[in-house]
Amino acid sequence: MSQAQHLRADWLNSPATQAACAMLTGAGHAAWLVGGCVRDALLHLPVADLDITTDAAPETILALAKAAGLRALPTGIAHGTVTVIIDGTAFEITTLRRDIATDGRHATVAFTTDIAQDAARRDFTINALYADATGRVRDPLGGGLADLEARRVRFIGDPARRIAEDDLRILRFFRFHAHYADPAGGIDAQGLAACAAGLDGLAGLSRERVGAEVRKLLSAPDPAPATAAMAQAGVLAAILPGADPLALAPLIHLESQPPTTGIPPHWLRRLAVLGGADPGAALRLSRAELRDLSALRDAIARPDPPAALGYRLGAGLATDATLARAALMGMPPAPGWQSEIAHGAQAQFPVRAADLMPNLQGPALGAELTRLQDRWIASGFRLTRAELLA
Repeated sequence: MSQAQHLRADWLNSPATQAACAMLTGAGHAAWLVGGCVRDALLHLPVADLDITTDAAPETILALAKAAGLRALPTGIAHGTVTVIIDGTAFEITTLRRDIATDGRHATVAFTTDIAQDAARRDFTINALYADATGRVRDPLGGGLADLEARRVRFIGDPARRIAEDDLRILRFFRFHAHYADPAGGIDAQGLAACAAGLDGLAGLSRERVGAEVRKLLSAPDPAPATAAMAQAGVLAAILPGADPLALAPLIHLESQPPTTGIPPHWLRRLAVLGGADPGAALRLSRAELRDLSALRDAIARPDPPAALGYRLGAGLATDATLARAALMGMPPAPGWQSEIAHGAQAQFPVRAADLMPNLQGPALGAELTRLQDRWIASGFRLTRAELLA
Protein backbone atom coordinates (compact mmCIF):
# COMPACT_ATOMS: atom_id res chain seq x y z
CA MET A 1 0.00 0.00 0.00
CA SER A 2 3.02 2.27 0.33
CA GLN A 3 2.94 2.80 -3.44
CA ALA A 4 -0.74 3.83 -3.19
CA GLN A 5 -0.11 6.78 -0.86
CA HIS A 6 -1.13 9.05 -3.69
CA LEU A 7 -4.81 8.60 -4.39
CA ARG A 8 -6.10 8.57 -7.94
CA ALA A 9 -9.86 8.52 -8.52
CA ASP A 10 -12.30 10.13 -10.93
CA TRP A 11 -14.46 11.44 -8.09
CA LEU A 12 -11.42 13.16 -6.56
CA ASN A 13 -10.62 14.99 -9.78
CA SER A 14 -14.23 15.93 -10.49
CA PRO A 15 -15.04 19.66 -10.64
CA ALA A 16 -17.43 19.28 -7.68
CA THR A 17 -14.85 17.72 -5.35
CA GLN A 18 -12.19 20.20 -6.39
CA ALA A 19 -14.62 23.09 -5.84
CA ALA A 20 -15.51 21.84 -2.35
CA CYS A 21 -11.86 21.66 -1.37
CA ALA A 22 -10.95 24.95 -3.05
CA MET A 23 -13.73 26.71 -1.13
CA LEU A 24 -11.81 25.88 2.05
CA THR A 25 -8.18 26.02 0.93
CA GLY A 26 -8.76 29.28 -0.92
CA ALA A 27 -9.61 30.87 2.44
CA GLY A 28 -6.50 29.43 4.09
CA HIS A 29 -8.09 26.38 5.67
CA ALA A 30 -7.20 22.71 5.37
CA ALA A 31 -9.40 20.34 3.37
CA TRP A 32 -9.00 16.60 3.73
CA LEU A 33 -11.10 13.84 2.22
CA VAL A 34 -11.45 11.35 5.04
CA GLY A 35 -12.68 7.91 6.02
CA GLY A 36 -14.59 5.60 3.73
CA CYS A 37 -13.99 7.44 0.47
CA VAL A 38 -10.21 7.29 0.96
CA ARG A 39 -10.26 3.70 2.22
CA ASP A 40 -12.44 2.40 -0.61
CA ALA A 41 -10.60 4.33 -3.31
CA LEU A 42 -7.29 2.84 -2.16
CA LEU A 43 -8.91 -0.60 -2.44
CA HIS A 44 -10.31 0.28 -5.89
CA LEU A 45 -13.87 -0.12 -4.63
CA PRO A 46 -16.89 2.06 -5.51
CA VAL A 47 -17.13 5.16 -3.34
CA ALA A 48 -20.52 6.24 -2.03
CA ASP A 49 -20.11 9.06 0.49
CA LEU A 50 -17.72 11.98 0.20
CA ASP A 51 -16.66 13.33 3.60
CA ILE A 52 -14.30 16.26 4.08
CA THR A 53 -12.72 17.46 7.31
CA THR A 54 -11.27 20.89 7.87
CA ASP A 55 -9.89 23.22 10.52
CA ALA A 56 -12.57 25.77 9.62
CA ALA A 57 -15.38 26.21 12.15
CA PRO A 58 -18.92 25.22 11.07
CA GLU A 59 -20.04 28.87 10.87
CA THR A 60 -17.05 29.60 8.66
CA ILE A 61 -17.96 26.71 6.36
CA LEU A 62 -21.49 28.10 6.02
CA ALA A 63 -20.16 31.59 5.28
CA LEU A 64 -17.65 30.31 2.70
CA ALA A 65 -20.34 28.28 0.95
CA LYS A 66 -22.66 31.28 0.83
CA ALA A 67 -19.91 33.48 -0.56
CA ALA A 68 -19.22 30.88 -3.25
CA GLY A 69 -22.91 30.69 -4.18
CA LEU A 70 -23.19 27.09 -2.99
CA ARG A 71 -26.11 25.49 -1.19
CA ALA A 72 -25.20 24.59 2.40
CA LEU A 73 -27.28 22.85 5.06
CA PRO A 74 -26.42 22.82 8.80
CA THR A 75 -27.22 19.09 9.00
CA GLY A 76 -25.15 18.42 12.13
CA ILE A 77 -23.79 21.78 13.07
CA ALA A 78 -23.72 21.02 16.81
CA HIS A 79 -21.19 18.32 16.02
CA GLY A 80 -19.41 20.40 13.40
CA THR A 81 -21.01 19.05 10.21
CA VAL A 82 -22.29 21.12 7.31
CA THR A 83 -23.55 19.53 4.09
CA VAL A 84 -22.54 21.43 0.96
CA ILE A 85 -24.16 20.47 -2.34
CA ILE A 86 -22.24 21.09 -5.55
CA ASP A 87 -23.59 20.00 -8.96
CA GLY A 88 -25.89 17.52 -7.26
CA THR A 89 -23.14 15.95 -5.14
CA ALA A 90 -23.44 16.23 -1.35
CA PHE A 91 -20.25 16.76 0.65
CA GLU A 92 -20.40 16.39 4.42
CA ILE A 93 -17.82 18.86 5.67
CA THR A 94 -16.93 18.47 9.35
CA THR A 95 -14.63 20.48 11.53
CA LEU A 96 -11.72 18.50 12.99
CA ARG A 97 -12.87 17.18 16.37
CA ARG A 98 -11.78 15.52 19.57
CA ASP A 99 -13.99 13.76 22.10
CA ILE A 100 -14.30 15.26 25.55
CA ALA A 101 -17.07 12.96 26.87
CA THR A 102 -18.83 9.79 25.68
CA ASP A 103 -21.62 7.62 27.08
CA GLY A 104 -21.63 4.60 24.78
CA ARG A 105 -24.04 6.17 22.31
CA HIS A 106 -23.32 9.90 22.04
CA ALA A 107 -20.17 11.97 22.18
CA THR A 108 -19.55 15.51 23.35
CA VAL A 109 -16.92 16.98 21.07
CA ALA A 110 -14.63 19.97 20.95
CA PHE A 111 -13.21 21.38 17.75
CA THR A 112 -9.50 21.17 17.06
CA THR A 113 -6.97 22.01 14.39
CA ASP A 114 -4.95 18.83 15.01
CA ILE A 115 -5.59 16.12 12.43
CA ALA A 116 -4.04 13.49 14.74
CA GLN A 117 -6.61 14.28 17.45
CA ASP A 118 -9.37 13.88 14.88
CA ALA A 119 -7.92 10.55 13.75
CA ALA A 120 -7.60 9.29 17.32
CA ARG A 121 -11.37 9.55 17.93
CA ARG A 122 -12.23 7.32 14.96
CA ASP A 123 -12.98 3.62 15.25
CA PHE A 124 -10.61 1.60 13.02
CA THR A 125 -7.18 2.31 11.64
CA ILE A 126 -8.36 1.85 8.06
CA ASN A 127 -10.94 4.61 8.62
CA ALA A 128 -8.36 7.13 9.86
CA LEU A 129 -6.86 7.89 6.45
CA TYR A 130 -6.95 11.36 4.88
CA ALA A 131 -6.28 12.69 1.38
CA ASP A 132 -5.95 16.26 0.12
CA ALA A 133 -7.31 17.54 -3.18
CA THR A 134 -4.19 16.42 -5.02
CA GLY A 135 -4.60 12.87 -3.76
CA ARG A 136 -1.74 12.96 -1.25
CA VAL A 137 -2.64 10.50 1.53
CA ARG A 138 -1.92 11.04 5.21
CA ASP A 139 -1.96 8.35 7.88
CA PRO A 140 -1.70 10.52 11.02
CA LEU A 141 -1.59 7.69 13.55
CA GLY A 142 0.44 5.27 11.45
CA GLY A 143 -0.67 1.72 10.79
CA GLY A 144 -3.75 2.52 8.75
CA LEU A 145 -2.13 2.03 5.36
CA ALA A 146 -0.35 -1.12 6.53
CA ASP A 147 -3.59 -2.56 7.90
CA LEU A 148 -5.39 -1.72 4.66
CA GLU A 149 -2.69 -3.47 2.64
CA ALA A 150 -2.93 -6.52 4.90
CA ARG A 151 -6.75 -6.36 4.82
CA ARG A 152 -6.76 -6.24 8.61
CA VAL A 153 -9.45 -4.58 10.75
CA ARG A 154 -8.12 -3.18 14.04
CA PHE A 155 -9.47 -0.70 16.53
CA ILE A 156 -7.50 2.49 17.03
CA GLY A 157 -5.66 2.30 20.33
CA ASP A 158 -7.40 0.39 23.13
CA PRO A 159 -10.35 -1.62 21.69
CA ALA A 160 -12.23 -1.57 25.00
CA ARG A 161 -12.02 2.22 25.14
CA ARG A 162 -13.20 2.58 21.55
CA ILE A 163 -16.20 0.36 22.32
CA ALA A 164 -17.00 2.21 25.54
CA GLU A 165 -17.21 5.40 23.46
CA ASP A 166 -19.84 3.89 21.16
CA ASP A 167 -21.31 0.42 21.71
CA LEU A 168 -22.31 0.18 18.05
CA ARG A 169 -18.63 -0.29 17.26
CA ILE A 170 -19.00 -3.91 18.35
CA LEU A 171 -21.25 -4.57 15.37
CA ARG A 172 -19.20 -2.32 13.10
CA PHE A 173 -16.11 -4.39 13.95
CA PHE A 174 -17.71 -7.53 12.51
CA ARG A 175 -19.31 -5.70 9.61
CA PHE A 176 -15.98 -4.18 8.56
CA HIS A 177 -14.32 -7.56 8.98
CA ALA A 178 -16.89 -9.06 6.60
CA HIS A 179 -16.32 -6.39 3.95
CA TYR A 180 -12.63 -5.61 4.22
CA ALA A 181 -10.65 -8.27 6.06
CA ASP A 182 -8.68 -11.10 4.52
CA PRO A 183 -10.48 -14.26 5.76
CA ALA A 184 -7.19 -16.14 5.76
CA GLY A 185 -5.77 -13.66 8.24
CA GLY A 186 -8.34 -14.39 10.91
CA ILE A 187 -9.92 -11.78 13.14
CA ASP A 188 -8.03 -9.43 15.45
CA ALA A 189 -7.87 -11.20 18.81
CA GLN A 190 -7.79 -8.05 20.93
CA GLY A 191 -10.78 -6.63 19.14
CA LEU A 192 -12.70 -9.88 19.47
CA ALA A 193 -11.99 -10.07 23.20
CA ALA A 194 -13.10 -6.47 23.70
CA CYS A 195 -16.35 -7.14 21.86
CA ALA A 196 -17.03 -10.16 24.07
CA ALA A 197 -16.31 -8.12 27.19
CA GLY A 198 -18.56 -5.27 26.07
CA LEU A 199 -21.68 -7.31 25.28
CA ASP A 200 -23.82 -5.56 27.88
CA GLY A 201 -23.61 -2.34 25.91
CA LEU A 202 -25.55 -3.86 23.01
CA ALA A 203 -28.75 -3.75 25.06
CA GLY A 204 -28.69 0.05 24.96
CA LEU A 205 -28.67 0.24 21.15
CA SER A 206 -31.85 0.90 19.22
CA ARG A 207 -33.16 -1.93 17.08
CA GLU A 208 -32.97 0.39 14.06
CA ARG A 209 -29.21 0.86 14.50
CA VAL A 210 -28.68 -2.87 15.08
CA GLY A 211 -30.79 -3.72 12.05
CA ALA A 212 -28.86 -1.32 9.83
CA GLU A 213 -25.57 -2.95 10.80
CA VAL A 214 -26.90 -6.48 10.26
CA ARG A 215 -28.19 -5.50 6.80
CA LYS A 216 -24.77 -4.19 5.83
CA LEU A 217 -22.92 -7.17 7.30
CA LEU A 218 -25.12 -9.73 5.54
CA SER A 219 -24.70 -7.85 2.26
CA ALA A 220 -20.95 -8.54 2.25
CA PRO A 221 -19.65 -10.99 -0.37
CA ASP A 222 -19.00 -13.60 2.33
CA PRO A 223 -20.27 -12.72 5.82
CA ALA A 224 -19.94 -16.29 7.14
CA PRO A 225 -16.52 -15.92 8.85
CA ALA A 226 -17.55 -12.67 10.52
CA THR A 227 -20.85 -14.18 11.63
CA ALA A 228 -19.02 -17.18 13.09
CA ALA A 229 -16.75 -14.79 14.99
CA MET A 230 -19.83 -12.96 16.27
CA ALA A 231 -21.12 -16.25 17.62
CA GLN A 232 -17.76 -16.98 19.23
CA ALA A 233 -17.87 -13.64 21.07
CA GLY A 234 -21.50 -14.05 22.11
CA VAL A 235 -22.60 -11.12 19.97
CA LEU A 236 -24.81 -13.12 17.61
CA ALA A 237 -26.83 -14.63 20.45
CA ALA A 238 -27.20 -11.18 22.00
CA ILE A 239 -28.78 -9.60 18.92
CA LEU A 240 -30.35 -12.66 17.22
CA PRO A 241 -31.21 -15.25 19.87
CA GLY A 242 -31.36 -18.75 18.40
CA ALA A 243 -29.53 -17.88 15.17
CA ASP A 244 -27.33 -20.64 13.76
CA PRO A 245 -24.02 -19.26 12.37
CA LEU A 246 -23.15 -22.62 10.82
CA ALA A 247 -26.15 -22.38 8.49
CA LEU A 248 -24.70 -19.43 6.61
CA ALA A 249 -21.57 -21.00 5.07
CA PRO A 250 -23.45 -23.57 2.93
CA LEU A 251 -25.62 -20.78 1.51
CA ILE A 252 -22.60 -18.62 0.66
CA HIS A 253 -20.97 -21.62 -1.02
CA LEU A 254 -24.12 -22.29 -3.02
CA GLU A 255 -24.37 -18.65 -4.07
CA SER A 256 -20.81 -18.79 -5.43
CA GLN A 257 -21.36 -21.88 -7.60
CA PRO A 258 -22.70 -21.94 -11.17
CA PRO A 259 -25.44 -21.40 -12.20
CA THR A 260 -26.23 -19.16 -9.23
CA THR A 261 -23.14 -16.92 -9.48
CA GLY A 262 -25.12 -14.28 -11.34
CA ILE A 263 -27.71 -13.97 -8.57
CA PRO A 264 -26.81 -10.99 -6.34
CA PRO A 265 -26.47 -11.59 -2.61
CA HIS A 266 -29.57 -10.71 -0.62
CA TRP A 267 -29.23 -9.95 3.08
CA LEU A 268 -32.82 -11.01 3.82
CA ARG A 269 -32.21 -14.44 2.26
CA ARG A 270 -29.18 -14.85 4.50
CA LEU A 271 -31.13 -13.65 7.54
CA ALA A 272 -33.81 -16.25 6.84
CA VAL A 273 -31.16 -18.98 6.79
CA LEU A 274 -29.56 -17.74 10.01
CA GLY A 275 -32.92 -18.20 11.69
CA GLY A 276 -33.49 -17.17 15.26
CA ALA A 277 -36.48 -16.81 17.51
CA ASP A 278 -37.80 -13.54 16.06
CA PRO A 279 -35.27 -11.71 13.88
CA GLY A 280 -37.94 -9.35 12.57
CA ALA A 281 -38.61 -7.93 16.00
CA ALA A 282 -34.96 -7.98 17.06
CA LEU A 283 -33.90 -5.82 14.12
CA ARG A 284 -37.00 -3.60 13.70
CA LEU A 285 -37.65 -4.46 10.06
CA SER A 286 -40.09 -2.58 7.88
CA ARG A 287 -43.52 -4.04 7.19
CA ALA A 288 -42.46 -5.10 3.70
CA GLU A 289 -39.30 -6.74 5.04
CA LEU A 290 -41.28 -8.53 7.76
CA ARG A 291 -43.71 -9.80 5.15
CA ASP A 292 -40.92 -11.06 2.90
CA LEU A 293 -39.03 -12.65 5.79
CA SER A 294 -42.16 -14.46 6.97
CA ALA A 295 -42.85 -15.69 3.42
CA LEU A 296 -39.27 -16.91 3.11
CA ARG A 297 -39.33 -18.78 6.40
CA ASP A 298 -42.66 -20.40 5.52
CA ALA A 299 -41.42 -21.36 2.06
CA ILE A 300 -38.22 -22.86 3.46
CA ALA A 301 -40.29 -25.12 5.69
CA ARG A 302 -42.70 -26.26 2.93
CA PRO A 303 -42.06 -28.76 0.11
CA ASP A 304 -43.42 -26.50 -2.67
CA PRO A 305 -41.53 -26.98 -5.97
CA PRO A 306 -39.81 -23.99 -7.59
CA ALA A 307 -42.66 -23.32 -10.04
CA ALA A 308 -45.18 -23.10 -7.20
CA LEU A 309 -42.87 -20.79 -5.29
CA GLY A 310 -42.52 -18.61 -8.37
CA TYR A 311 -46.29 -18.26 -8.62
CA ARG A 312 -46.90 -17.68 -4.92
CA LEU A 313 -43.93 -15.43 -4.12
CA GLY A 314 -42.74 -13.93 -7.39
CA ALA A 315 -39.39 -14.64 -9.02
CA GLY A 316 -37.18 -12.79 -6.53
CA LEU A 317 -38.47 -14.26 -3.28
CA ALA A 318 -38.89 -17.68 -4.90
CA THR A 319 -35.22 -17.61 -5.86
CA ASP A 320 -34.28 -16.67 -2.30
CA ALA A 321 -36.47 -19.43 -0.85
CA THR A 322 -35.12 -22.08 -3.23
CA LEU A 323 -31.49 -21.22 -2.49
CA ALA A 324 -32.10 -21.01 1.26
CA ARG A 325 -33.92 -24.35 1.39
CA ALA A 326 -31.25 -26.05 -0.73
CA ALA A 327 -28.49 -24.72 1.54
CA LEU A 328 -30.26 -25.95 4.66
CA MET A 329 -30.83 -29.36 3.05
CA GLY A 330 -27.19 -29.59 1.98
CA MET A 331 -27.84 -30.13 -1.72
CA PRO A 332 -28.16 -27.87 -4.77
CA PRO A 333 -31.58 -27.19 -6.32
CA ALA A 334 -32.77 -29.59 -9.00
CA PRO A 335 -31.67 -28.75 -12.57
CA GLY A 336 -33.93 -26.27 -14.33
CA TRP A 337 -35.16 -24.64 -11.13
CA GLN A 338 -34.65 -21.09 -12.39
CA SER A 339 -36.75 -21.66 -15.51
CA GLU A 340 -39.42 -23.30 -13.37
CA ILE A 341 -39.54 -20.26 -11.12
CA ALA A 342 -39.83 -17.99 -14.15
CA HIS A 343 -42.64 -20.13 -15.52
CA GLY A 344 -44.54 -19.99 -12.25
CA ALA A 345 -44.00 -16.26 -11.82
CA GLN A 346 -45.56 -15.61 -15.22
CA ALA A 347 -48.54 -17.94 -14.78
CA GLN A 348 -52.02 -16.41 -14.47
CA PHE A 349 -54.72 -18.25 -12.50
CA PRO A 350 -57.66 -18.54 -14.94
CA VAL A 351 -60.48 -18.57 -12.37
CA ARG A 352 -61.93 -15.45 -10.76
CA ALA A 353 -64.23 -15.04 -7.80
CA ALA A 354 -67.02 -13.95 -10.14
CA ASP A 355 -66.87 -17.39 -11.78
CA LEU A 356 -68.08 -18.99 -8.53
CA MET A 357 -70.69 -16.40 -7.58
CA PRO A 358 -73.48 -16.20 -6.59
CA ASN A 359 -73.45 -19.88 -5.65
CA LEU A 360 -70.62 -19.28 -3.22
CA GLN A 361 -70.09 -16.33 -0.92
CA GLY A 362 -67.77 -15.31 1.92
CA PRO A 363 -65.48 -17.93 3.47
CA ALA A 364 -66.87 -20.69 1.26
CA LEU A 365 -65.93 -18.67 -1.81
CA GLY A 366 -62.40 -18.15 -0.55
CA ALA A 367 -61.99 -21.81 0.34
CA GLU A 368 -63.11 -22.95 -3.12
CA LEU A 369 -60.81 -20.48 -4.86
CA THR A 370 -57.91 -21.79 -2.79
CA ARG A 371 -58.82 -25.41 -3.58
CA LEU A 372 -59.02 -24.72 -7.31
CA GLN A 373 -55.78 -22.78 -7.24
CA ASP A 374 -54.00 -25.66 -5.50
CA ARG A 375 -55.33 -28.06 -8.18
CA TRP A 376 -54.17 -25.73 -10.93
CA ILE A 377 -50.67 -25.36 -9.42
CA ALA A 378 -50.41 -29.12 -8.92
CA SER A 379 -51.24 -29.60 -12.62
CA GLY A 380 -48.24 -27.50 -13.58
CA PHE A 381 -50.56 -24.60 -14.44
CA ARG A 382 -52.07 -26.68 -17.27
CA LEU A 383 -55.70 -27.00 -16.20
CA THR A 384 -57.93 -24.53 -18.03
CA ARG A 385 -60.73 -22.45 -16.61
CA ALA A 386 -63.33 -24.80 -18.03
CA GLU A 387 -61.59 -27.85 -16.58
CA LEU A 388 -61.32 -26.27 -13.17
CA LEU A 389 -64.95 -25.19 -13.09
CA ALA A 390 -66.31 -28.45 -14.50
